[in-house]
Amino acid sequence: MKNKMYPSYFSVGAVVLYSLFMVIPGIMGFYLSFTDWNRYSSEINFIGFENFTLIFSKLNYWHSISNSLIFTVVTIVSKTVIALMLALLLSRGLKRSSNFHRVIIYLPAIIPMIVVGIVFRSILHPATGVLNEFLRGVGLGFLTQKWLTNPDIALYSVIFVDTWKGVGFIMVILIAGIQVIPAEYYEAAQIDGANQWDEFWKITLPLLMPTLTVTTVLNLLYGLKVFDVVWVLTNGGPGYATETVYTVVFKEFSKGRYGVSTALSTLLFVVMSICGFWLINAMHSKELET
Repeated sequence: MKNKMYPSYFSVGAVVLYSLFMVIPGIMGFYLSFTDWNRYSSEINFIGFENFTLIFSKLNYWHSISNSLIFTVVTIVSKTVIALMLALLLSRGLKRSSNFHRVIIYLPAIIPMIVVGIVFRSILHPATGVLNEFLRGVGLGFLTQKWLTNPDIALYSVIFVDTWKGVGFIMVILIAGIQVIPAEYYEAAQIDGANQWDEFWKITLPLLMPTLTVTTVLNLLYGLKVFDVVWVLTNGGPGYATETVYTVVFKEFSKGRYGVSTALSTLLFVVMSICGFWLINAMHSKELET
């Protein structure tokens, strides 16, 4: 007896649409990354690895790759740590008003990025921004900074804004993971004399590893291809201070250098695939150990 609820041909529509809008453009993009495709010529010639050689030979491309990696690592750590603490607090700590706090913390995740950019460009303005005015008002004027125009801290200001916006989404996923952990495990641990720290390390964290794998991979893929938050806050500036791979892709495409921009996208796709595959395997092996 077959256990299929629906016949196989029900998937034809989804497969066709996915192939038309994802698979075929992906294959075409991979080929075009090895060509001199540009706005100024109607001919497209195969040039081998010249686009990739150019990418690895120019400093600003390397800088954008470095910024993307820094952004990805820092946001993964910051979002995961903060979201995990909030999830634990709202799942096992604050009971009475937890739903209200969940909504408030999750709210930034649904605010359009353009709105977030406008608000935080105002908040972080060096002369009239709320943050610097507050620091001056409480006698900490020496801490004021040019948050989005100082090359040394601009990237970390962008990371702070992105963390503020995205931590609620990760928190909701972790709360769902915590809530499916059977309460009997904690009751048994308390009978054995375990404290809350022991419960976290011996029960919560090991059983939460599958959920943490999902959130980490999502953060990894988002961080490597980040564009919107950088563009609305700094446009990649000052200079190349906050350039990421996708802001460079956008700028190169705007200049009509389609082959180079496509090569950058292809390179990022390869890096994302390798990193995602390695991370999933690494965290899956950790799950098996626990």
